[in-house]
Amino acid sequence: MRHTATSRTLALLALLLPLAASAHTGVDGGMHHGFTTGFMHPLTGADHLAAMVAVGLWSALAARRAWPDLLWAPLAFAGMLLVGALMGLAGVQLPAVEPMIAASLLVLGLLVVTRIHLPAVVAMAVVGVFAVFHGVAHGHELASEQGAALTLAGMVSATVLLHLAGIALGWALRHANAWLPRVAGAAVVVLGATLLAQAV
Repeated sequence: MRHTATSRTLALLALLLPLAASAHTGVDGGMHHGFTTGFMHPLTGADHLAAMVAVGLWSALAARRAWPDLLWAPLAFAGMLLVGALMGLAGVQLPAVEPMIAASLLVLGLLVVTRIHLPAVVAMAVVGVFAVFHGVAHGHELASEQGAALTLAGMVSATVLLHLAGIALGWALRHANAWLPRVAGAAVVVLGATLLAQAV
């Protein structure tokens, strides 16, 4: 059973790494419109997918208790992602959006590797800042599109589901071999480093 779980984890990570060439902005060709497209976007962009799962994974691995520790960071990320997207729609410009998105993967990956427990307010602040940059990038892409509200609703819905998937995976790995979460976190770090090298 443990060998099967290990094989599946490594296979998933192997599938994610080749997607590193797909940068955050424009990964779906700018075809943002409607709930379904918004829902699919986090599932097809390697950076968004890795960030969402990593937030949930870290929350579960570092939690001292199931409630409410599991939810602070995921709720903060989903909420601030929406705030950032609305800022982007309004034309707000932030510096270094793509490097910050890549940096978010580096930090989140390291948090997964180390399983550091942070106070709720600090955890929410860390992920919330990065979520704003993810959201602003999406908001800029949506600025000239019809149906932006439905697209954002789909995107946030998929984000929440990816957080939940990360939480479930992290909870299952809490008492497994310690290297399994570390491999997952290291893969996120590698993806972040690759994207950062492309962005600078």
